[in-house]
Order: sequence, then C-alpha cells, then structure tokens
Amino acid sequence: MAQQEWLYGIHALSAVVAKEPERLIEVLVLKGRDDDRLHALINEIRRLGISLQFCHRKVLDAKVEGEQHQGIVARAKPAKALTENDLDEILRTHKQPFLLILDGITDPHNLGACLRSADAAGVHAVIAPKDKSASLTGTVRKVACGAAESIPFIQVTNLARTLQDLQSKGVWVIGTAGETDKSVFDCKLSGPLALVMGAEGKGMRRLTKERCDELVKLPMAGSVSSLNVSVATGICLYEAVRQRQQ
Repeated sequence: MAQQEWLYGIHALSAVVAKEPERLIEVLVLKGRDDDRLHALINEIRRLGISLQFCHRKVLDAKVEGEQHQGIVARAKPAKALTENDLDEILRTHKQPFLLILDGITDPHNLGACLRSADAAGVHAVIAPKDKSASLTGTVRKVACGAAESIPFIQVTNLARTLQDLQSKGVWVIGTAGETDKSVFDCKLSGPLALVMGAEGKGMRRLTKERCDELVKLPMAGSVSSLNVSVATGICLYEAVRQRQQ
C-alpha cells in the first residue's frame, strides 16, 4: 500500500477534515481563489493546526493529473482498508442489511458516482473484489463528494465466496443482467439485500452471475442497449429504497 495519497475537491476534503483529520499531512490551496466554501474549509484546517500552503495553479494541477481540484489538494495518509472482517461486523449491526456489490468496475468516475448514490440511498456497505477493480483513489473520492469517507467500501479476495457467505446469513443476492426477462420493478427488494452490478460493458462475471439468487434488468425502451453503470446503479438502488420504505 502507498504511504501517502493525494486528495482533492472541496466536498471530499471537507469529509476527511470532519471525520479523519489525522490523515492529513499538508494542504495546498490555490492562491487568490475566492470561494465561500473554500474559505470555511481553510478556516477549519487552520483551527486543526494542519500544515497549509498557498500555491500557484500549476503546482496543484501537477498533483491531480488533469482532474478538477476546485482549488484545494491535500497530501494524506492512506485510509484504513476494510476487509471481510469489517463486513461481518456490519452484518451483525444491521438486521436488514442493504448492500451494493460492484463486480469489477474499473472506471474511478463510475465508482465515485456509485458510492455517492449508495450513500444517498442508505446502503450499509459497498463491496468489490480486490483484483481488476477501481480502488479508493483521489479521483474516486472527489467524484463521490464525501461519500467515500462515510460509506464502508470493502474489498474482498473472493467475491463468489463472499456472496455465498452472505446467502448463508440470510441475505438475498440480486444481480443485474441484460439476458433476463424480469424487470427490477417487478422484483422484491425489501429485506436483507445485496444488489450486484456488473462491470462497464462486460457485466457480471460468470461465477458471480451463477451465485445470484435472482437476475433482473432495467427495461430499455429506446435504441440504446444499456445505461452507464453508475446511472443504472442509482435507479436500482432507489427502487429498493421505494420498496423498503413501504
């Protein structure tokens, strides 16, 4: 694991300052940036005694490799990686667990958007395989707008085995796949639930698909064959929210 990482974006850094300020080593701020949200964040960083420097744009741009930093970048210690043991604790805490499983999403922007939707929908944890999947980079945290600091993101060694373990504990595993005829709107999404979304383009892997209790799809009325995975995730999660609130 890297000894440090670069974080950026007002929402992402506000979340770190609020929840894990001890991770921050130094903060770089764009000289001359006039933004009320940024000023409030700078004041809190100063109050906490964290090292603060004002820099030219090219210094900040060099740290984020072309991403939009909103005038603030921080060098930080890596967050604690969550594992299967943390998932067990979440399952013990919640009698009706609501989980999102991402099977091989590699685009950090998609992962960040999925985390943001999951947090908004009240998901208890997001689960992904360790290999061939996006991890919590600065880009993911920026796109997630603070959700990456509030929702547990658990990377597991063997996703099929994790699904089997969830099923043994009474969690119903529902996967999304284009080849099924059943609409997500006709599926029961209340109770202990793990919703599985497949990777961009490829969908779920064979072993993941075979492990699901049920497969559903979003009805597509137009000429496109599928939606962006983060958009599809938001729709499916909020259908679950609708049912779980009834």
